[in-house]
Amino acid sequence: MKVMAFNGSPRKKKWNTVTLLKSALEGAASVGAETEVVPLYGLDFSGCISCFSCKKRSRKADGVCSVQDDLTDVLERVLKADALIIGSPVYYGCESAATRALLERLCFPYLVYAKPPRSLFPRRINTAMIYTMNVPEGMIPDVGYDHVFARTKMTLAMHFGACEVLLSTDTQQYTDYDKYEVELFNKEDKYKRHAEVFPEDCKRAFALGVRMASGKVPDPA
Repeated sequence: MKVMAFNGSPRKKKWNTVTLLKSALEGAASVGAETEVVPLYGLDFSGCISCFSCKKRSRKADGVCSVQDDLTDVLERVLKADALIIGSPVYYGCESAATRALLERLCFPYLVYAKPPRSLFPRRINTAMIYTMNVPEGMIPDVGYDHVFARTKMTLAMHFGACEVLLSTDTQQYTDYDKYEVELFNKEDKYKRHAEVFPEDCKRAFALGVRMASGKVPDPA
């Protein structure tokens, strides 16, 4: 069992997104899975360039992006993975730029313009999105984040078989809030929530990792 994780945060070694990803992979490893984390901001790659090579009738292989860059080998390894976990902070109401670029390159080559659209990915596997955000949970519908999360969940489920979403909300952004212009937030509330709630988010991520490594892919809803 191989579980691949993708860190879509520019903070590569610590902070919220990568910490939750590490917890998820610890959960997967606890039930015997081999794990790997790919730091997207450590790679030189782009999103889809609209060349449509993956849609040509004369293409040499299905589901292969013709762009050659640091993501090429990563996408080849995806074919051998049994589960995918993508972690991203929410930046201006969407996944980070690197995460969006990954999703384009990961999903579009497998998409068939059929009626209805279908995926060329050869197996059904578990996938998950882990989102971290400064927004409190109660504000998610007000700012439209729920539609963003649902759209990405639908895309991954259609291409790979199943997708689970884990949300970590109202996160701590800075070690020292006094150094930044952040009058909108109460720093003591942020510190308190990080100390009391974020560890629970990590436990939920651990449990998610266990589920991802189970090999049991839920049937489509």
